[in-house]
Amino acid sequence: MKGKDSKGGVFWHFLADDRTTQAAVPLFFVFLTLIAASVLLFILGKNPFSAFASFLQGSGFMMRPSYAGGQNMLTDFLSFLGILAPMLLAALAMVVSLKAGMFNIGIAGQMLASGFLAMALVGYSPLPGLAARPLVILVGIAAGGIMGGLVGLLKYRFNIHEVVSTIMLNYITNYVAGFYINTYFADIVTRSSRVCSPASRLTITELSLGRLRPTIPLGILIAIAAVLIIRFLLERTTVGFELKAVGMNRDAAQYAGIREGRIIVLAMAISGILGGLAGVTYYLGYYNNIVPKTLASLGYDAIAVSLLGNSNPVGAVFASVLVTIFQKGSVYMSSRIKAPPEIAQVITGFLLLFSACAVYIRWYARSRIARPAAGEKH
Repeated sequence: MKGKDSKGGVFWHFLADDRTTQAAVPLFFVFLTLIAASVLLFILGKNPFSAFASFLQGSGFMMRPSYAGGQNMLTDFLSFLGILAPMLLAALAMVVSLKAGMFNIGIAGQMLASGFLAMALVGYSPLPGLAARPLVILVGIAAGGIMGGLVGLLKYRFNIHEVVSTIMLNYITNYVAGFYINTYFADIVTRSSRVCSPASRLTITELSLGRLRPTIPLGILIAIAAVLIIRFLLERTTVGFELKAVGMNRDAAQYAGIREGRIIVLAMAISGILGGLAGVTYYLGYYNNIVPKTLASLGYDAIAVSLLGNSNPVGAVFASVLVTIFQKGSVYMSSRIKAPPEIAQVITGFLLLFSACAVYIRWYARSRIARPAAGEKH
């Protein structure tokens, strides 16, 4: 390409080239986020390098100076995997909806509905683990799929925008679940829901490795399987092709014979299923109870993760790891350098803000390359 000179620069080609843009643009946003976070930490009088190291130490990627009894770097990393699982599943839910040209902002509500129903129906039962854990997963799939499919149906049949319907369903789910928890399932001391049985949790807690007391998150296996299935669905199946076609141009897809309504409902149902799985791995996995009338912020953080991952299942893995490092390591970072833990949410906000500019950045990079090339022709 003639425009690849000092004026255009290798940097702009790296951002604009179809072979590198999928990785280059997110990396550029991560770099901008780290710069913005460093400035914020510097204003607060904190050392950015110490803060970033603390995030990694709190997530099990670096050794801490000291550990409490029964803990070490391995237990920290396993705990990180425990919260990574619902984050990744929620991000995949957003990826599927975005591929179909829709915006599933109801992931937090789908998480709560699936977690509450699984806890109420299975979590307080005397069933053994071999029966309880598969049932928890099935309840999550059913609850999330029904909620997501309902949103798709409202979109297709009544042209109700999915953002409106999901926000309303979030409110309904939040207050209905909160009422039943406060009425029937509340712990008299904490006022959150009672803890469910260890056999129904998607985390193995009754292990002992010498002096260590690790928790094994089963949810990470579900999340990895979901990544492989969604990637295969989108890239290798007719349904995936139709889903992406509807997302790119519904009129053209309908003209080509694709049943738009079926794809809309199916896409939102799949997105809801992933949101439901995120819910059971969150409320009956990493955590073991539900705080009434509170939606998990993780359901909204998934928006930033999916955008940072270029709405791609594999990209969502790397983006989930990055965002979860900030979220999981925030408590240790706060105790280590005496900075407010809310910084993690601010960093996630920076990521979301920069990621929303992806289309503009690609356009701008290509325009920078095109200018020198156009000048040479004259």
